[in-house]
Amino acid sequence: MQSYEEFLDLSVGFPQEGFDIIDDELYFHDLNLMEMIETYGTPLRFTYLPIISKKIQQAKILFQTAILKNNYRGTYKYCYCTKSSHFRHIVEEALKNDIHLETSSAFDMPMIDALEKKGSLTKDVTVICNGFKTFQYKQYIIDMLHDGFTNIIPVLDNKEEFNLYDDEIDIDTPCNLGIRIAAEEQPDSQFYTSRLGVRQEDVIDFYTNKIKSNPNFKVKLLHFFINSGITDTPYYWNELEKYVTLYCKFKKINPDLDTLDIGGGMPFKDSLVFDFDYEYMINEIIKRIKEICAEHEVMEPDIITEFGKYTVAEASGILYKVLGRKQQNDREKWLMLDGSFITNLPDIWAMNQRYVLLPINNWDSEYERVNLGGITCDGQDYYNQEAHVGNVFMPKTRKVQFLGFFHTGAYQEVLSGYGGIHHCLLPSPKHVIIRRNRDETFNYEVFGEEQNSKQVMKILGYL
Repeated sequence: MQSYEEFLDLSVGFPQEGFDIIDDELYFHDLNLMEMIETYGTPLRFTYLPIISKKIQQAKILFQTAILKNNYRGTYKYCYCTKSSHFRHIVEEALKNDIHLETSSAFDMPMIDALEKKGSLTKDVTVICNGFKTFQYKQYIIDMLHDGFTNIIPVLDNKEEFNLYDDEIDIDTPCNLGIRIAAEEQPDSQFYTSRLGVRQEDVIDFYTNKIKSNPNFKVKLLHFFINSGITDTPYYWNELEKYVTLYCKFKKINPDLDTLDIGGGMPFKDSLVFDFDYEYMINEIIKRIKEICAEHEVMEPDIITEFGKYTVAEASGILYKVLGRKQQNDREKWLMLDGSFITNLPDIWAMNQRYVLLPINNWDSEYERVNLGGITCDGQDYYNQEAHVGNVFMPKTRKVQFLGFFHTGAYQEVLSGYGGIHHCLLPSPKHVIIRRNRDETFNYEVFGEEQNSKQVMKILGYL
């Protein structure tokens, strides 16, 4: 019978970029994962920071190439969507690449202020402030505008939001605003229109009646986000055309408008058969925006994107040990792990998200179909289906087995409630940050130790 390594190579092609097998063990971007397990134990969450810079640079190059290829007259600006991972080591790594930021809630603002005081960014950084804003969020925006953050752009989510800025902002230079369009949802959605943003048919009237005559404000940016993400589908292209057309109509009555924010949604590699042509997609977006603007005889807008998952997902993984094996009937074999999908990778449980799953060792062994069980006593704490084959296969062995889920760096720590209490009181796993030194060696830093019982008891009020 084939070994697991032979089976994987024949079914999907392996090794792949970022993964390699050396002496029967898996390496991730040259990182010796078995060595990490021996040093830090499991479950172990890790983040390899250089991947973040690599992803940003790839996108910036592709957009710039498309701009040049299509003689596009606008510029491109990369904003990092902070909600995908707010951690300082993530944001600081992203900021090394001459990028800007997009925020979604009040506490983003003091975080940006702290980064400026530390020297990680300057007050001229562009900050796209999205979301339905609480009073505190709006107040932080106003305070930072007064403090000299000249390129903070509040994106109006509703008409009423403008009132507070209008009452409070009294500055020498105009405050730049954006308006979010309430996008049409995809056909299989339970809703017709997004709950976020201003209705398309109201955007121009709102500007004309409420903002145009006020010298303190300029609407510079029109924003939209398509929930299905950036995909090569008739739905995506139809929605893009609709919103670019609205931009053109708006531009004709508002010469200050010069930027189109096309949101996020750039996919990341979530399976071993992931096949997305970034070069084609980015070129097609730029090409179509230019064509629509030409039809309406309007100058092409500057483009902003807000990539979150794309930026950070592929930098992280989580490693587990198989604690036990259970044959529950003649067809279903379970590998019981020393962690939980519900608490460590909540998108698996909540959204049926798939990730790249690979064994760390025993690649020379035969393979078998298995189900993976988390350690909580919850019927939903399992993983039994891969994106590319419909089943989970692992080495067939009685030896100690380790396995890893990869490209898990977006949202999982925050949704897990990092540092808080979790289902069945499972502790937060140890988290290691990895950087690359100038001599190409690796630098490991323990960002967070595994949570202990005293920390949990204190949160619950027992201590």
